[in-house]
Amino acid sequence: MAYYTGKGDKGTTGLLGAGRMAKSDPVFTAIGDVDELNSAIGVALYYTHNDRIRSGLREIQNDLFIIGASLASRKVKISKARLSGKAVARLEGSIDEMDGQLPPLKRFVLPGGCEAAAHLHIARSIARRAERSMTGAGRNGRMDTNALAYMNRLSSYLFVAAIYLNYTEGIKESHPAY
Repeated sequence: MAYYTGKGDKGTTGLLGAGRMAKSDPVFTAIGDVDELNSAIGVALYYTHNDRIRSGLREIQNDLFIIGASLASRKVKISKARLSGKAVARLEGSIDEMDGQLPPLKRFVLPGGCEAAAHLHIARSIARRAERSMTGAGRNGRMDTNALAYMNRLSSYLFVAAIYLNYTEGIKESHPAY
């Protein structure tokens, strides 16, 4: 198998059901942001020692791959390339479960803490960018509403997971001084 084709050397790439398109098309920005997010979660997974969070991050990586496939096949219906509402509900349940074990949050939090939490904060900010990119890409065609809802919840999940990891490790959150 060749790892390169040379077909994109002139600034275009293929999209399932849409033929060749400019690499600058907003859909490729969204696909790239989702891919970057998946990679950032892979790094966070490496540093995470909490089995519950590790399991959640593995599920999220799979979900992000499905979202990427959905973006890449947006003009073609592929049932396996669509998230169900259950994925959104799963994130919400995990957020609620972790939040139930945390003291109330009364102030803004500066990103950081243990290594895993710091990486989750980076992933959270990438998730927000990916959501914005997906919204922009949706203007040019059909967008999976479950995928958009998922990305919206995902940034919340990553934030709460970071706070949760710091809490379980006994690391106090830093707050802005203003």
